Amino acid sequence: MANTVEKIVADTFLQLAQALETGSFGQNPRIAVTGLGSEHGEANVLEGAVMAAKKGADVTLIGTMTHPLVKTVKVEDEEQVHKTMEQLLDSGEVDGVVTMHYPFPIGVSTVGRVISPANGRHIYIANTTGTSSSDRIEGMVRNAIYGIITAKACGIEEPTVGILNVDGARQTEQILKQLDAAGYPIHFATSKRADGGCVFRGNDLLTGAADVIVTDSLTGNILVKMMSAYTTGGSYESVGFGYGPGIGEDYDRLVMIVSRASGAPVIAGAIEYAAELVRGNYKAVAAKEFAAVKKAGLQKLIDAKKKTKQADTSADEVKAPPKEIVTAAIPGIEVMDLEDAVASLWKAGIYAESGMGCTGPMVMVSDAKLEEASGILRKAGYIQ
Repeated sequence: MANTVEKIVADTFLQLAQALETGSFGQNPRIAVTGLGSEHGEANVLEGAVMAAKKGADVTLIGTMTHPLVKTVKVEDEEQVHKTMEQLLDSGEVDGVVTMHYPFPIGVSTVGRVISPANGRHIYIANTTGTSSSDRIEGMVRNAIYGIITAKACGIEEPTVGILNVDGARQTEQILKQLDAAGYPIHFATSKRADGGCVFRGNDLLTGAADVIVTDSLTGNILVKMMSAYTTGGSYESVGFGYGPGIGEDYDRLVMIVSRASGAPVIAGAIEYAAELVRGNYKAVAAKEFAAVKKAGLQKLIDAKKKTKQADTSADEVKAPPKEIVTAAIPGIEVMDLEDAVASLWKAGIYAESGMGCTGPMVMVSDAKLEEASGILRKAGYIQ
């Protein structure tokens, strides 16, 4: 009897300590984690689960191993793991799950979270797995919205947004700035590099120049892997929070992704990340943000951008005007649109050449025609 009383008292003090540490005095978020499939073995997953449990999460391991701080739902193989995971989600027995792979539908993709090595800031990588849209530009625009939703649900009221300098960055920037002007406020970050702007280079990821960094999912996946495993030589992800939750309109499951290479600290981080989203009522945040972007005309802006490319501006159909010395640069043009932008100037009788600087693609024209050329490209939607 004495041992039972002592255990009750010990458990009560443990729960009180966890509540003081986490700020949660209600029911702790219930997060399941799948134990089978890790390259580092189930013990590695269990270690991460225990680390998260000590910080206040109510953790269930779907696997074969046990620990006093973690519930275990016994399974025999990976197929049974995922069936059990689905059952726990559908029944509402858990608020979310952490797993190593998941077939998200088109329109849903994950927002990873890493730690800036320069200052320890949390950075949301939008996005890292899944596909927000089959169209690259629309996908990156939606990734930005998903990143904002996730950051807000984790307590950042006005997350700053930077766009990684990859294919589609400039068109993504244009649509996001139009969305901002149409009534959906976006707080654009400024690059730490001398030329500034919200289109980021890799340095800005390291320095934590924005809360949300927008990119395509394949690039985002690479970034999370590098940021998570750069201290270990690559085989063991030791830093960060994994590849994040699947976010999408009308998608109501909290499924967090980690890698088979994720170590115990990252698995613990992913569970904590899931718990933060539950405490932050991520579903309500997502509903509010999706309603706001819809009201601001997001889909109309995306559709309008798709229609801006005119077939008759192809470089194959337009002859170049007489050659001139070109020393003035017009930056901010998407690399996929570079040749079409040059052709549009040729069509207007302005000689131009494509170029590539350290900040990305640019159109080169004579100093005398810089203002006129910029106006033509701006009207055609190639630059802001």
